[in-house]
Amino acid sequence: MSVKIRLARRGRRKMAIYDVVVADARAPRDGRFIEKIGSYNPNTNPASININNERALKWLLNGAQPTDTVKAMLSYRGVMLKKHLQIGVLKGAITQEQADAKFEAWLTDKDTKIAGKTEGITAAKADAKKKAFDAEAAKNQARLDAIKAREDEQKALLAAAEAANNPAPVEEVATEEAPAAEAEAPAEEKAPESGEDEAKA
Repeated sequence: MSVKIRLARRGRRKMAIYDVVVADARAPRDGRFIEKIGSYNPNTNPASININNERALKWLLNGAQPTDTVKAMLSYRGVMLKKHLQIGVLKGAITQEQADAKFEAWLTDKDTKIAGKTEGITAAKADAKKKAFDAEAAKNQARLDAIKAREDEQKALLAAAEAANNPAPVEEVATEEAPAAEAEAPAEEKAPESGEDEAKA
């Protein structure tokens, strides 16, 4: 019986989650399996890979063949490197301590790279969010400016209409007219009547 390490699909539509299982090569993809050794969630960024490294290594050393996808995942987690180092230990090329030291150095470097990638993704998300916020603020400001310009234009039109309906009174220029000189004739002294003169005499 040939044994494979492969993925078994589960989860809802368009949100698939996979189990990493050890199964008979003749079994259906989502059918009977021998052992479940981990899970894989491609919906997160970066993808979540949870595998029991010790069990995976045991099955690999016993001859189980991983599929291409699972092999890439095991390489990502360092299981394939550990298998290579363990084969070197079994052949006597290196000691167990040297193999463990090499694996720990690789694991530290890998964790650093993963942390850097996670921080880069977080920073990119924050930058994209800030750019979207700035663009939205600029758009809102442009809309407010357009509304203000429209209101100013309407006010100007209303003022022009009011000026056309109610014309301002024309200011009369006050012209100073010279006062008409009343020509009054000097009063002539009346001549005394003869009768009165005689009476006085």
